[in-house]
Amino acid sequence: MKERRLSMIEVSHLTKTYMTHERGHTLREIAANLIRRPMKEVQAVKDISFTVEQGEMVAFLGPNGAGKSTTLKMLTGVLHPTSGEVRALGLTPWKQRSEYVRRIGAVFGQKSQLLWDIPPVDAFYMNKAIYGVPEREYAQTLDRLTTLLDVGDVMRKPTRQLSLGERMKCEFIMAMLHGPELVFLDEPTIGLDVIAKENIRDFIKDMNRQGVTFILTTHDLDDVELLAERVIVINHGEIVFDDGLNVLRGRLGEKKAVRLTTDLPLPDESMPGVTLLKRIHDSEAELEIDTDILPLKHFIRQFNETYGIRDMSIEPLPIEAVMKELYIGSPLS
Repeated sequence: MKERRLSMIEVSHLTKTYMTHERGHTLREIAANLIRRPMKEVQAVKDISFTVEQGEMVAFLGPNGAGKSTTLKMLTGVLHPTSGEVRALGLTPWKQRSEYVRRIGAVFGQKSQLLWDIPPVDAFYMNKAIYGVPEREYAQTLDRLTTLLDVGDVMRKPTRQLSLGERMKCEFIMAMLHGPELVFLDEPTIGLDVIAKENIRDFIKDMNRQGVTFILTTHDLDDVELLAERVIVINHGEIVFDDGLNVLRGRLGEKKAVRLTTDLPLPDESMPGVTLLKRIHDSEAELEIDTDILPLKHFIRQFNETYGIRDMSIEPLPIEAVMKELYIGSPLS
């Protein structure tokens, strides 16, 4: 029997409503707005509930304007909800903020915590003082993190002289130095090259194995596939999916992505069970095969007899296709 882990985050009926001015578009409406601007209620988050257990790696995803950022701001204590409750690390984030922020970390790919003109190592020491980390513990943690991320020499250069990959490694050290139990990641690999992304992902997985709980938000679905165990998708302020990554893939049925090169030109029109995704040239294309409609062995035999298969690769349907279905408003939960 699988051992039940402790709850790190418990969200219950969380709602956030904004009041905003409704702008006019016609000259008459604009003139009327100069006297009295009508107010409009916008429900950014609508009565959502979920739990995150200790040691989980959860991807929290959604299109722009879905309520994702508003939810995360409430989870980090930046925003107060209109109604509902959040208990994270046994605390209410916006009520016990001082105690709460000492136990969490955050890495924002588009917003630096480092200081531009001083070396990261000086910023690290500043964080040590802010969080009251004992000297011995600080030295041990810094040595372990710098070894993991290989930034021993890098962290002594001014931040402005670092590459994006080097800077992101230092951002992670900045966020992890005080030993957070819960870490929020917002686009942690944005703009990084392939090697830097791999290093950052390995570091996140290593910290997760040590028991750190991660909440990941990103538009890079490779991060989701390579890091997350579980995916929560929010759209129009509501949770439309909350389950494992494999379950998310399986929701679209038994579909495969096929890249095909043939002797004869391929047809432009789709056929039952086969959708043309991208034509590369007359005899090469990327297809989507629904094997519930057209079994793979029948597809291969039929296309080989009709067009002559010269080369073919078969892969699971990319997660982008699954996310598209969710983002356009088709709940899969």
